[in-house]
Amino acid sequence: MTTRRTWRPGLVLSAAFLVVVVLAALVPQLFTHLDPDAADPAATLLGPGAGHPLGTDQNGRDLLARIVFGTRPSLLIGLGASALGLAAGTVLGVLAARGGRVGDEVVSRLLDVLLSIPGLLLVILVVAVLGAGTGTSIVGLAVIVAPAYARLVRGEILRIRGSAFVEAAHALGWPKWQVVLRHLLPNAVGPVLVLATLSVGATIAAGASLSFLGLGPQPPTAEWGAMLAASRDYYAVAWWPAVFPGLALTATVLATTVTGQYLQRRLEGRSAR
Repeated sequence: MTTRRTWRPGLVLSAAFLVVVVLAALVPQLFTHLDPDAADPAATLLGPGAGHPLGTDQNGRDLLARIVFGTRPSLLIGLGASALGLAAGTVLGVLAARGGRVGDEVVSRLLDVLLSIPGLLLVILVVAVLGAGTGTSIVGLAVIVAPAYARLVRGEILRIRGSAFVEAAHALGWPKWQVVLRHLLPNAVGPVLVLATLSVGATIAAGASLSFLGLGPQPPTAEWGAMLAASRDYYAVAWWPAVFPGLALTATVLATTVTGQYLQRRLEGRSAR
């Protein structure tokens, strides 16, 4: 009996939009030929029109160019924080699951401490120590997301460590690290990748929040959160410097979330078989 495939327009649109976002981050010149940092005092706060499709900001800079070039730092923060948090969380999860009672207790208490501190406060603490910037935002957000990865990896390894293929590997005399790399991690990677996909959207939004507070990439770097912060003093006379970066941020977060939820359902469906 053949399975009927359901048309998912939301998923298709999300995937297509993410392709455009990735292209904008990698090759922004495909979408605009203008310099995002080129100021023109004579073109201050021009509305959307032929010369500037999305208008200009308070310094006369083209908004389309700044949104397109702002894609890279915004994605860099989200992907970098997720990747760094995934790496750190995986190491901690493996240590907790395979480090014996002492290792599990130490890692679990460390995760409890990290989870007990409000996320924004923890990032501000990291920024206070390392200074504001893109790299600091990535490190601070990675510290926030790492505990979730660590707990998921620990749980998955504990779930499958009693499987027949793992017991067979131990019976053959394989060292612990080889069992982890060859059997445990590959079988735990599915849920972790789903969490990573969902986490990217959240970290992009969190990174924009940091930039809005002045803790992310510093001017004149084009970044969506920083653009929103700079436009708040002019919203009464010009709505476009705030609306268009906000739409780009919202659409990107929604697209990554929709894609992550689809992957989660697919994984749950396979697990149920």
